[in-house]
Amino acid sequence: MSSYVDGAATPAALRLFCFHHAGGGTALFRGWRRTLGPHVSVVPVLLPGRERRAGEPRFTDLATLVADLDAALGEQLATPHAFFGHSMGALVAYRLACHRRAAGAALPRAMFVSAYPAPHLPAPLPPGDGDARVLVQLLTGAGGLPPEVLERTHGQEDLLAVVRDDLRLCGDRSDGVEPALDCPFHVFGGDDDPLVTHDDLLGWQRYSKRTVDPTVLPGGHFYLRDDEEQLLRHLRPLLRRCLTL
Repeated sequence: MSSYVDGAATPAALRLFCFHHAGGGTALFRGWRRTLGPHVSVVPVLLPGRERRAGEPRFTDLATLVADLDAALGEQLATPHAFFGHSMGALVAYRLACHRRAAGAALPRAMFVSAYPAPHLPAPLPPGDGDARVLVQLLTGAGGLPPEVLERTHGQEDLLAVVRDDLRLCGDRSDGVEPALDCPFHVFGGDDDPLVTHDDLLGWQRYSKRTVDPTVLPGGHFYLRDDEEQLLRHLRPLLRRCLTL
């Protein structure tokens, strides 16, 4: 069993693999298992270097990461599945889908991308080698740095080290000329997101053969954490549609 996921996925007709944001982990998706079942098995994917994988070296090269993800998740991806990625997780999910397409593997039945610009656009945060004070201000403004961490210098340094490596992953930009994926893209964002604009979300159109019409919900960059149910109300019918494909 891959260390990217906790235990075996609950048997279900569709697996929803969820990819977290830079500096984050699986906590963002844990509540989804109760609310999206029983026909959908939520599979939070944990990258190394955080939570229970804190002692493992982190990836800083996106191509290497997605190759490792594909090898580790291969058996689970052989069954009907969809990808949901929030912020950096959207980029990881997209690159994994492209990697699998190149290998002739089955595509996700749907791509759900959240709060991240299309891959040919600049990343919403600067590279990981930027000034620590600026990075803290940006993370705090976006809601990505818990206030209690700011009070602990050691905890802040540990978190920033994870964030810096993750931002290096986000430095892998596209020229926007990859063949579009032949699967539905459902794009989400917050109407008060200081990092990602509506035009950034619209940019995903060039990566899908289907029409992309972003859904903008109340909230900031972490709109789904502030009001989880508002997003899940949109996801449920879209996931039911995946079950009929």
